[in-house]
Amino acid sequence: MTDRLISVAPASGEVLWEGMPADVPAQVARAEAGWAHWAALPVTSRVEAMRRFANGVRAVEDRFADLIARETGRPIWEARQEVAMVLDRVDRAAGAHAERTGQRRLEGALGARMALRHKPHGLVAVIGAYALPAAIPVGQIVPALIAGNSILFKPSEKTPAVGEMLVRLFHEAGVPESALGCVMGDARTGKALIAQDAVRGVLFTGSSQAGLAIARAHGGQPEKLLALEMGGNNPIIAWDTADIAASAALIVQSAFAYGGQHCLCARRLIVRDTLRDMLVAEVKTLADRLVIDQPHADPAPFMGPMIDMEAADGLTESFLYLMSNGGRPIKHMQRPREGLPFVTPAIIDVTAVPDRPDLELFGPLLQVIAVETFEAAIAEANNSRFGLSAALIGGSPEDYDSFWSNARAGIVNWNRPTHVVAPNAPAGGIGLSGNHRPAGFYTADACAYPVASAEMEQPRGTIGIGLRPLEIIADR
Repeated sequence: MTDRLISVAPASGEVLWEGMPADVPAQVARAEAGWAHWAALPVTSRVEAMRRFANGVRAVEDRFADLIARETGRPIWEARQEVAMVLDRVDRAAGAHAERTGQRRLEGALGARMALRHKPHGLVAVIGAYALPAAIPVGQIVPALIAGNSILFKPSEKTPAVGEMLVRLFHEAGVPESALGCVMGDARTGKALIAQDAVRGVLFTGSSQAGLAIARAHGGQPEKLLALEMGGNNPIIAWDTADIAASAALIVQSAFAYGGQHCLCARRLIVRDTLRDMLVAEVKTLADRLVIDQPHADPAPFMGPMIDMEAADGLTESFLYLMSNGGRPIKHMQRPREGLPFVTPAIIDVTAVPDRPDLELFGPLLQVIAVETFEAAIAEANNSRFGLSAALIGGSPEDYDSFWSNARAGIVNWNRPTHVVAPNAPAGGIGLSGNHRPAGFYTADACAYPVASAEMEQPRGTIGIGLRPLEIIADR
């Protein structure tokens, strides 16, 4: 793996970062050797290092946001929101550690203490994605470090500059390089990293294809912790809503925020047939007004380009495939800047497509499906191997109760976008969206394992049944 790595700003083609793939065995050896020292520190010392990291992020907030915006192509205002998410996740992680994996003591029989404590796994690999390249890995790295693990973080090969700056800020806060290392490289590097015997856990965020490959590779290794946060073919149901404008705004936010390049974005709009024409027309009108431009443009854009030409070309081909297989275009996908991965938001009615592909089309592409009954809407929402996020727009409280009870998703919202998650809630899904180890506030669960203990200061034990009398033994 000697191919030089290059990161290019998607909005301009400017080279932002260059480097070589990591020496994985060397970095693993250093992290494995440094784990014991980091784990031996009091948890208060590890938490304090995370606080210093947060202060370091605040000190370079504008520069960090600028780098995120340029390397992902997302608007600068959205990059600033991501930096705010980084700070929030540091604050949240300390509380999650205490609440989810703190020490517990209960009195047992005969005065024995029953204790519950948690231990770190050891060396853990964190595999990041280019969507939210700072906030998502911080949401995994910080809980894992607080728990006492050492970390090798492999950022996406599409956002290495953000990953490098992130790790440098941790080091400047006092986290030793032996406790947190940055492993640069592509998918081959990631595969080599998680295959190391010394790696005791993998916290992964990315596509379902990559997550399934990780699961298959570790099928015979139950001793390794796998927490897989994968994608979604997320549905949003629109039903009996009188406020068409507000409903359209929620749908546009769900489908096209982050340029559609977020695992929680809505991919499918399932709408009541009698509501379709009016609501979809309003969604299209609003989508037509969205400004698509480079991150620092004035006026501020709603969204920027896709991450690279390969992603933009793939999404364009998906739109053409749906159109050629019975889809009715409502808003065509266009490529406004030659040689750069800008795409306009697209909307296509796929109600008549006989075999709709159950894929995460990762970008600003919304598929519309009309149904006659609410039961049919829920069935269509569940017509997927994924199960990450789902939302209902409109409907009655009874409709929402039915939707919540029957929706197969780890996040179920009502009159809110699909990507809204409470800061103290788990974030994850089922099916091809995850392996029942949600992120968010519950990441702490994956960063340490529980140890139950029954404890007494002096040995006390008797056997009261099943023994021969002493005189029988004496006669022998």
